[in-house]
Amino acid sequence: MRWRSALVLLATLCSPAAGRAEPLRAVYAVQAAGIQIVRAEVLFDLSAPSRYRIESRLHLTGLVSWFSSGRVTSRAEGVWAGDAARPSHFTSEGTWRGEPRQVVLDYPGGQPALRRLIPAHDPDREPVPPPLQSHTIDSLSALAQLSRTLEDTGRCEDRAAIFDGRRRGNVVIRTLGRDYLPPHAGAWSGEAVRCGFIARQIAGFRHDDGADAREPQEGVAWMARPRPGAPILPVRVEMPGRWLGRLTAYLVELGPG
Repeated sequence: MRWRSALVLLATLCSPAAGRAEPLRAVYAVQAAGIQIVRAEVLFDLSAPSRYRIESRLHLTGLVSWFSSGRVTSRAEGVWAGDAARPSHFTSEGTWRGEPRQVVLDYPGGQPALRRLIPAHDPDREPVPPPLQSHTIDSLSALAQLSRTLEDTGRCEDRAAIFDGRRRGNVVIRTLGRDYLPPHAGAWSGEAVRCGFIARQIAGFRHDDGADAREPQEGVAWMARPRPGAPILPVRVEMPGRWLGRLTAYLVELGPG
């Protein structure tokens, strides 16, 4: 389901600049048509100037959870090479539609090596060819890189080639301006940088994916420092959803990790 990929992308956007903050915990409420469908919790461990670690937890809530079960925990750690993220380890595990899912990636020599994949062979999905796996990073590291760039330059310009063990895609981010976000149901409000992103999957399609699955998917992430001394975080995100229409994520809670 493409909206699941969008949620993963949401979780990966929640990454502040490395080495400039103590661990933080941010909670996002994801809504479709005004109804909450997902709770996303992200832990940022960015206290060391040369390394980063990010953990995200997603689970379905509300009416959606009555019809489909889903809970995913993802973790990434790595080092910084200038402003570029260099992951060393990535895991993603949980259940989706009642089935266990797991991905374990290491990066010996800076290249991804798939250590574990459950289910190992997905008859409903095309495998990603090895050449397309090369020179990629995981999704959490890719968006941690975006946040570091924004912290250092005040702009969003970035791009990344992403491989998550099953899908291969490209993401391009650009600066669109600044906006004032008004209060909304207890969510964060204030001035934020508006970053537009275009995500396009290029491999690892499901056999029942239609032509629209190959089309670019556009979204917007508003990035800001939600309180004095905090790193720059996504404070609101809008993204496409395949089944439920446009999805919007609101920052509703921020505290110590």
